[in-house]
Amino acid sequence: MSTVTKAARNSLLWLLTIIVALGGGIVYEALTHPTPAVTPTPAVTPTPAVTPTPAATPTPAATPTPAATPTPAATPTPAATTQAGTTQSPWLPKLGLDLAGGEVIILQAKTLDGSAVSADALKQSVDIIRRRVDATGTSEALITTENPDHIIVSLPGSPDPATEKLVKQSAQMQFRPVLFVDTGENKTFPTLTEDHPEFAGTDSSYSWITDAVKAQFLALDCTLPANLNGGNPGDAAAAFVTCGTDTPFGARYILGPVELKGQDISNATAGPAYNSTGSVIPNSYQVNLSFTNDGTTKFGDVTKRLAPLYSATARNDRNRFGIVLDGLVISAPNTLSAIVGGKAEISGSFTTLAPAQSLASQIKFGALPLTLTTLSQAKTTPTLGAAQLQGGLIAGGIGLILVVLYSLIQYRALGFVTVASLVIAGTVTFASIDYLSGLIGYRLSLAGVAGIIVSIGVTADSFIVYFERVRDELRDGRTLPAAVEHGWGRARRTILASDSVSFLAALVLYMTAVGNVKGFAFTLGLTTIVDLVVVMLFTHPTLGILARTKFFGQGHVLSGLDPRQLGRDSFYKGRGRVAVAEMTLAERKAAGQSAAPAVQKGQS
Repeated sequence: MSTVTKAARNSLLWLLTIIVALGGGIVYEALTHPTPAVTPTPAVTPTPAVTPTPAATPTPAATPTPAATPTPAATPTPAATTQAGTTQSPWLPKLGLDLAGGEVIILQAKTLDGSAVSADALKQSVDIIRRRVDATGTSEALITTENPDHIIVSLPGSPDPATEKLVKQSAQMQFRPVLFVDTGENKTFPTLTEDHPEFAGTDSSYSWITDAVKAQFLALDCTLPANLNGGNPGDAAAAFVTCGTDTPFGARYILGPVELKGQDISNATAGPAYNSTGSVIPNSYQVNLSFTNDGTTKFGDVTKRLAPLYSATARNDRNRFGIVLDGLVISAPNTLSAIVGGKAEISGSFTTLAPAQSLASQIKFGALPLTLTTLSQAKTTPTLGAAQLQGGLIAGGIGLILVVLYSLIQYRALGFVTVASLVIAGTVTFASIDYLSGLIGYRLSLAGVAGIIVSIGVTADSFIVYFERVRDELRDGRTLPAAVEHGWGRARRTILASDSVSFLAALVLYMTAVGNVKGFAFTLGLTTIVDLVVVMLFTHPTLGILARTKFFGQGHVLSGLDPRQLGRDSFYKGRGRVAVAEMTLAERKAAGQSAAPAVQKGQS
């Protein structure tokens, strides 16, 4: 067996291994995480707003009160069951909100003092809800606002009660003293010796760290997205174990009881940092905090207690206080001195203005005492439905047929390699989406289907580049096996450059977009990777094997490699015999043009 054939066989085995692994993953996810049956009644709670607070009824669907049945919506008609989300096969990808429907929750944001809710405060609430939903693994969720104070949360499929509870729960801001912090390396809790007797009886005392708190701390893994969704403010009068979002290292904290609340802050802004002489420090920014009268007194007491522990040379976590928003530490600055004037600055780590502005926005608008009241909750039918999905699939089918027809007309039998490559690319793409649907909760929307349709052209373009490179090498007089290898070396760079641009565009779009556009970017990036895998592990090895067959190697008229079609009289004849190549029409024309000046010179 030649080296080329052996390499082709190994590539095909790798591709088969990938397909089998994806199939095994789909089977495992389908058997271990079956899609639960849709309960027809929980979404049809017509008047949840009657309940004064969402937390008071965490499972309204579990109690089928007679009041829920008189309304027409409470009767689960067959049409509602079909459109709003029937039990989906665990062997198929989950569909997005536009194709499968889901749950729509309308919330109303209110301030405790009855004042109007600002647009910035409403946006902060939306950001918090979106972070909660994303951390639960729910994709393709749509969160919008409706003036003046409504938040509309649309969740695809049938969300679990825990996700619904996170959506409805109001965010809180708290200031708690830091008792202990690490980045998750410790598997056993260290022995803590109280070396500050002045902390006895205060919120900074180690006595708050009980055995139950230690066990909870060791069990917490802040690298898991499920522990970064927030929504749990903890007991205000007890120690609190939580994660921090202020560092990328998965820091976990033990905090003391709450000493200040969000309503104790009057304002938060970001700006340049100044030194002791009042001059601006280059490339340094800070967050400026202003406290209310009560907040000034409380914060002064806290900083008086913590400031003596500050050291410029040694780290002491008990000198820090945690700013907690929605149950997560967003910042934990050190206390340099007692602050009794109601003004404070957070500085030292902001080299650009953007992160300082982000923290200031979180503190300013997260501190507003907004409460979220559930106005309504109901199942929704698909926003697009089967007709639009069918239209998208028809469009994709037409595009696929045109690509196949072009390949067969242009490349004849060689076009069947394109067809086979497209079939394998489609199989790998479908299997990947199906596997990711069960693994990370990805949902396929119509925008995602559009991304797959666009990828047909991207994939076909890779095949065309490769085949044309091979034909160019044949025109130069190489044998077909040599042309396949030399053509692949040249085409590979072009294919890699093209797919890299497509993948980077999809990556940027995914990181900057929201909603269905992320679904388009996700499938476009996924299919770009699949294109590379199929071209390298199937198309190139297959063409290398076909090049050693009589039909393709000798340039049959239907092979797509006919010498007359390529402007050459013949190929390699075997036994060291090579036919003299005949010039193509373009070559003869170019030769005639170059000979004309020489003739004119001789005549002169």
